[in-house]
Amino acid sequence: MDGSIPLGVYVHWPYCARICPYCDFNVFRARGRDAEAAGLARAIVADLEAQAAITGPRDVVSIFFGGGTPSLMDPAWVAEIVEAARRLWRPVADLEVSLEANPTDAEAGRFEALAAAGVNRLSLGLQSLDDAALKLLGRNHDAAEAIRAAGVAARTFPRLSLDLIYARPGQTPSAWGDELRAAADLGAEHVSPYQLTIEHGTAFDRAVRRGTLVPPGEDLGADLYDTTQATLEALGFEAYEVSNHARGPAARSRHNLVYWRGLDYVGAGPGAHGRLTTAAGREATRAADRPADYIARVAEAGTGFAARDVLSPVEAAEERLLGGLRIGEGVAFGELAALGLHPGHPVVRGLVALGLLAENPERLIATSAGRRVLDRLTAELAGV
Repeated sequence: MDGSIPLGVYVHWPYCARICPYCDFNVFRARGRDAEAAGLARAIVADLEAQAAITGPRDVVSIFFGGGTPSLMDPAWVAEIVEAARRLWRPVADLEVSLEANPTDAEAGRFEALAAAGVNRLSLGLQSLDDAALKLLGRNHDAAEAIRAAGVAARTFPRLSLDLIYARPGQTPSAWGDELRAAADLGAEHVSPYQLTIEHGTAFDRAVRRGTLVPPGEDLGADLYDTTQATLEALGFEAYEVSNHARGPAARSRHNLVYWRGLDYVGAGPGAHGRLTTAAGREATRAADRPADYIARVAEAGTGFAARDVLSPVEAAEERLLGGLRIGEGVAFGELAALGLHPGHPVVRGLVALGLLAENPERLIATSAGRRVLDRLTAELAGV
């Protein structure tokens, strides 16, 4: 175990008021689960305590509540989990505590209590500012609610991030640019625009196979991506990652940078993943998916792990490649030794010649053109 490696803490809260048709996350309807939810909050604290014994003393740089809809949590539970993480590890002075929320009026009414519980960065899932698009996406808020909630969040939390979904059926680059500009006016320091993907087994997947949903084609998707980059850059947002834009380095998501930089993170809650550097090597952990199973595993074994595996050097390097190429700083060649990649490698030289990788003797860095075709780029490099 290396106590010098910074640590992130991810907490998965799996309950949602409704399940969106594009979502393939580990989520469950919240209705009728109040007693289970209370037990889950207690199990998450116990799981963190057990995992602290595995990691040893670390500097914790971020705590992230994801889901699901963690803004449905009792703020007292949020406070208890934040306090546990601060007690179990060494919190840095500027510890980032993020929580995902939906912009319903009901959830906005909880923002003050969540801030008092220790949350200092809200990630607000607007998804769209167009009522027709919100209906298509199965959201339980309208554009007016989204704008109201963003206003409350901007006044309540020191830091605000907005999530948006583009490449929706019928969307045009012009309309998308207008939507981005409207979102940027809501006071956020960070915007995460995600291209709609049709995930297997979702309601949208079934609709596409029936022919009742037709997503944009590849060329239009590329145009919408280019619109995203150009519009947000003009508004002062730096594209520090493929789908994440910040108003300067201080506004970047420190928690997501833990993932992309290949640092360690504890995963607690149903279905949560973790990556830990231990005496055995780089370990991948995954918690039991169903809340009841997770609670039972914590009670029986201390942690909620359904799996805990040591990655091979090649597997660890492939993960580092996939994460590192997403961000502007790239990844050091020294971290990719197991893949045989180096500045003079023929595949690297070929991708540099095509303008997809930057000319850099120390780091593998995707250019803006390379980020546009990142799947192709990582496949070629990982296949060496």
